[in-house]
Amino acid sequence: MDNKKKVNLSANFKEKIEPKSQFQKKSIPGVKKILAITSAKGGVGKSTICANLAAAAAKQGFSIGLLDADIYGPSIPDLFNISEKPTADENKIINPIIAQNIKLISMGFLIDKNSPMVWRGPMVINAIKSFINNVNWGELDCLFVDLPPGTGDAILTFAQELKVDGSIIITTPQKLSITDANRGIEMFKKTDIPVLGVIENMSFILDKNNNPSYPFGKNGAKELCKKQKIKLLDKIKIDESFNDCVEKGLVFENLSKDIKIQFETIAKEILN
Repeated sequence: MDNKKKVNLSANFKEKIEPKSQFQKKSIPGVKKILAITSAKGGVGKSTICANLAAAAAKQGFSIGLLDADIYGPSIPDLFNISEKPTADENKIINPIIAQNIKLISMGFLIDKNSPMVWRGPMVINAIKSFINNVNWGELDCLFVDLPPGTGDAILTFAQELKVDGSIIITTPQKLSITDANRGIEMFKKTDIPVLGVIENMSFILDKNNNPSYPFGKNGAKELCKKQKIKLLDKIKIDESFNDCVEKGLVFENLSKDIKIQFETIAKEILN
């Protein structure tokens, strides 16, 4: 006799992991477009891609902001080599820090770099809401939002609170990353946020004769996009020039010419 019992999710629990799409979402005054950059998995270079996209867009004359919503692991201060603290006006509205013609805000600007974030979920959610409601973004063509990895409360709060025009999924070709990226796409579907496409980072390596090798597998993002019927925006190779940018705090500037062109092309496509 089979004594195994099926485990049924309660209606309340289902509601938490399968949120309804009818949220009272709001816009940010003066911001024409909001784009979410996410990975659903850590370690795929999401923040680096987000920063370079923002810088490429700013280079083309767009008015750009970048909100670092990764409260536990903010990367934007290091990527732009910024250690200064933002100021606030008489109404306690935070003035973003400007670097490379990009308006930036990050929890990393507000805390000691070496201090661990030990906040519980509600505190993280309040921080994200503060970045949405209490920052002087001014007039922007686009606000890029660097979301934390995963599909947890922080991302869900952001998706519920804000009217987001589109999302871009960052992944590597590796199977584990593709599986998580697929979950991220499904989450955005449930919150009525369009997925504009996928960028496959760390896609391949070129040797001295420009022959490619594929350390993380091949065509993972291509197959994902085919399955989900969304666009593969581009494949970005593994390249030492990314490290040069981080070391010198000049996002985009020190990239190799071919990668610069890729970011410029993607930025133009998603902003027009």
